[in-house]
Amino acid sequence: MSEQTSSTIVIEATAAAVMSVIADLESYPEWTGSVRSVEVLARDDDGRPTRATFVLDAGVVKDTYTLQYTWSGAESVSWTLVEAQMLTAMDGSYRLTDHGEAGTGVEYVLTLDLKMPMIGLLRRKAEKVVTDTALKELKRRVEGAV
Repeated sequence: MSEQTSSTIVIEATAAAVMSVIADLESYPEWTGSVRSVEVLARDDDGRPTRATFVLDAGVVKDTYTLQYTWSGAESVSWTLVEAQMLTAMDGSYRLTDHGEAGTGVEYVLTLDLKMPMIGLLRRKAEKVVTDTALKELKRRVEGAV
C-alpha cells in the first residue's frame, strides 16, 4: 500500500460552510482544475453523496473513477476507490477542526497510486501537489461564497 500524503490549510469560514462545499460533488467541475464531471450515484439519508463517478483530466493522468464516501458528521469525510481505469488507489479524507476566530482548519490526507509504475519520490511529490492544489481551490471556493 502506498504511503499517505497530507496537507493542511485554514479557511476563513465555519466548518458547516466548508463541509457544504466539500459535499457538493456536482459543483467540483466549476472550481477544481482537473475534475471535468461528477455523477452522484447514491446518497445517504442526509442527502450527502455516498458513491460518485468522476472524470479526471490532470494532464498526463486522465481517468474515470468511482469513489465510495463515508461521512462523520460535519467533522470529516473519507473516501475509497471503488473502480478506475488508471488509478489503483485514491483513498483519502478531509478532517475539519475549529480554529475559533481564524476559521476552520482543513487537513487533506491522500493515498494515490497508478497502474503505471512511478518512483516513490515522484508519486509523493505528485500527491503533495494534488493535496496542496485541492486545498487552495477549496479555500478559494469557500471564502468566495462566504
